[in-house]
Amino acid sequence: MGTNKVSITVNVNGTNVAADVYPEESLLDFLRNRAGATDVKCGCAKGDCGTCTVIFEGRTVKSCLVLAAQADNKTVLTLKGIEQDELTQQLQESFVVHGAIQCGFCTPGMIVTARSFLEKHTNPSRMQIKQAMSGNLCRCTGYKKIVDAVEDVASKKTGKQIGG
Repeated sequence: MGTNKVSITVNVNGTNVAADVYPEESLLDFLRNRAGATDVKCGCAKGDCGTCTVIFEGRTVKSCLVLAAQADNKTVLTLKGIEQDELTQQLQESFVVHGAIQCGFCTPGMIVTARSFLEKHTNPSRMQIKQAMSGNLCRCTGYKKIVDAVEDVASKKTGKQIGG
């Protein structure tokens, strides 16, 4: 890593975290190593798997693809920061009920992605759910159970069964 560090302050789950970071340090590394946000997982460090998904300034991002310095004076929410949210709790329960978790490594990124998607799409089709979740990889469950879990929460919000 370079030798010239940059001082940043990031609001992580409601708490300001200040640190000196290298210009090439990822937001993922900052969150895990400086902010103690171990609910953000590192799966590939290339943006392929989605285990590091967080909400950055209101939109989901793969934190391994964002530089920590880009988050200076910005807000980041991890699963821990949204865990008291009703929609997050419904998704967590649905993942358990539908068997959409096994090892649990991908689950934080999956839940963050699903919650952000359902906040913006109140009546999604099954295909829209599949597309929304397509940036998150799971090596254990297969995707049917995950899509079923998200679909179940979406259908309860609208009061109707989603199909196709």
